[in-house]
Amino acid sequence: MDSPEILDDYSRKLLIELQRDARASYADLGRRIGLSPSATAERLRRMEDAGIIRGYSVEIDREALGLPILAIIRMTCDGPRYHPFLKFVKELPEVRECHHVTGGDAFFLQVTAASIAELEQVIERLLPYGIPTTSIVLSSPVPHKHFEFLRSRR
Repeated sequence: MDSPEILDDYSRKLLIELQRDARASYADLGRRIGLSPSATAERLRRMEDAGIIRGYSVEIDREALGLPILAIIRMTCDGPRYHPFLKFVKELPEVRECHHVTGGDAFFLQVTAASIAELEQVIERLLPYGIPTTSIVLSSPVPHKHFEFLRSRR
């Protein structure tokens, strides 16, 4: 089955419920969307097989882990430094996300750190690969937004 056939109203409702609570049981999810536990499990399996659901995760409070600093680093990185940068950035534990972007910058990194001094060390380690421009996040009015699936996107 391809994605449009899999993503009917029940599947969309199921995705909404999973975003609210990925730990819910098949029975609980089924009750919320109006399906049996076995039908719910089958829909989940089909969406996993189709790559719509890529995994299940837990949200961890970075500050509780001792990482109060959240920064966005925009990187210019061109020519012979591009591929070495890709390899290097994947190994940096402080980098939570890295996106290759259009425009004047080549990459957009989300970085966590225990202190400003630690953030400075990360920035210094990036210097051989390009020019970093750093912004420290003061607050996050929209920290994480769920996808909406109530209507068909055909």
